[in-house]
Amino acid sequence: MGEALNRRELLKLGGMALAARVLGHGQSGVLTTLGPAAANSARADYTLRIAPVTVELDRAHILSTIGYNGVAPGPVLRMREGKPVTVEVINDTDTPELVHWHGMLIPPEVDGTEEEGSPLVPPHGRRRFELTPGPAGSRWYHSHAMAMDDLHKGAYTGQFGFVYVEGGSDPGHYDQELFLALRDWEPFFTGSMDDEDDDTHDGPPLEKPAVMNTDPDGLEVGSLTYSINDKALGSGDPIRVREGERLLIHFLNASAIENRRVALAGHTMKVIAMDGNPVPTPRDVGSIFLGAGERIDAVVEMRNPGVWVLGGTEKPIRESGLGVVLEYAGQHGPPQWIDPPKTPWDYTLFGTSGGNSAVPEQTIELIFEKIPGGAGKFNLFTVNGRPYPHEREFVLQKDVRYRLVMRNRTDDAHPMHLHRHLWELAEINGKKTAGVMKDTVVVPYYGRAVVDFTADQPGLALFHCHIQQHMDYGFKALFRYA
Repeated sequence: MGEALNRRELLKLGGMALAARVLGHGQSGVLTTLGPAAANSARADYTLRIAPVTVELDRAHILSTIGYNGVAPGPVLRMREGKPVTVEVINDTDTPELVHWHGMLIPPEVDGTEEEGSPLVPPHGRRRFELTPGPAGSRWYHSHAMAMDDLHKGAYTGQFGFVYVEGGSDPGHYDQELFLALRDWEPFFTGSMDDEDDDTHDGPPLEKPAVMNTDPDGLEVGSLTYSINDKALGSGDPIRVREGERLLIHFLNASAIENRRVALAGHTMKVIAMDGNPVPTPRDVGSIFLGAGERIDAVVEMRNPGVWVLGGTEKPIRESGLGVVLEYAGQHGPPQWIDPPKTPWDYTLFGTSGGNSAVPEQTIELIFEKIPGGAGKFNLFTVNGRPYPHEREFVLQKDVRYRLVMRNRTDDAHPMHLHRHLWELAEINGKKTAGVMKDTVVVPYYGRAVVDFTADQPGLALFHCHIQQHMDYGFKALFRYA
C-alpha cells in the first residue's frame, strides 16, 4: 500500500496567500468561471483534474473508472483552517460534474451540490473556486452528480479523496499517519440484496411499522469487488510498523453502496474523533463501524508483533479485497486474522451523559419510508411522505437551535448527512448522549436518531441519505433559511 498510503505528499500546488472574501455571516467562498487566458494568469493552490483512470486492485484485476489527477482515490489535500485557498477543477469528461466538500462549513455556491445552486463544471471545461477550509479535522471531497440507473456516474466512480484541515492543535503523539478509504467497485443491479452491512438489527425496532408493506423490493445496487485505497487485500505493499509505534489512522467509508465494519486483527483501536471532530470520551474498541460517508480517527498501539490483517469483519467482503496487511519489522509469514468480539456499535460510548449543550428551541420530525418498486424497477424513498422535492417544507430561522428527530421506518440503516452544518448526537434508539459532533449519522434499521444543530450557515443546505441510489430516488430534502 506504500504508494496509496502516501498520497498526502502528492498535491500541494503553490503557496500563494489569498485575501479572504467574506460573504457575510462569517462564511467565505467565491466561484469564478475562467476562460483559457484567465486560467493561466494565476496558479491555483490545488488543481483537480477529472478524467478516466485505471485502478490496479491486483495484478489480475485492473478496472477503468473516473478519478482525480490520474488516481483513485484522489490525492490527500492538506489545508489550513481559516486560510483561504483556490481550487481549480478541470473536467476532461463528456458529462457535467460537481465536487462536494463533505463536512466543510462553506457557502452553498462552492459546496458542490446542484440542489444548493452550486454551478456544474461543464464537460471539457473548468471552474475555479475560492473557499476558506474549516472546521479542522478529517473531511473529504467527492462527486455529487446524480447517477440514477447509470452505474458509471457519481459516487459509483473513483471521484473521492481525503481533505485534512490542519487546526494547529495536533500534538503529534504518533509515529505514522495513515489515510485509509474503504471502497467497493464494479457495482451491479441485483434483486437479492442481503442486508448484513449495518450491525443494527439487534437494536430495539422503535419505528417498525405495525403494518408492513409486503410488495417486492425493486432492484438494489451490490458489489463483489473491494479495496482499501486502491489495492485489494494481499496486493501492494503492507503497512510496515515497529513494535512500540503509535499509528494515527484516518478511516473513511467512501462507498456509494454500503455501511462497513473493520478491525485490525490482534489489536484494539482507540477512537479519538468522528467525522473529523474530537469525541468527548475516547475509547478502545475491537472494531469500527462506518456508515457511507463517515470518517473515524483512531490511534493504535503496536504491541503485538506479527503479520496481521486490517480489514472488513465479514469474511466474504474481506476475502474479496477489503483489507490491507500490517507487518511488524522482523516478522514474516502469512497474514493472520482473528475475529473481533461481536460488540454492537454504539455512538453513545464516545459521548457524555450530560453537558452544557444549548437546548433546542424547535423540533423537526423526519419520517423515512420506502415504497418498494415505487420508482419503476427501483425503490422510491420518502421523507415525511414525499420524495424530493419538498417545496418550502423545511425552513430554518437563523441562529435558532433545532432538534431533528429521524424516524427510520425502513428495513435498512441509513447514513444521513446534512450539508454545511455540524450536528450533535442527542439520542440513538432511545439512549441519550451529548458532545458527539458529526455531519453524518447512521439511523438504525427500524430505529431512531435524534440530533441537534444551530442554524448558523445561511443559504440552502441539502439533507440526504449518503447511499447514492437512495439519494437519487427521492431520499433527500432541501433546508432553506427564512
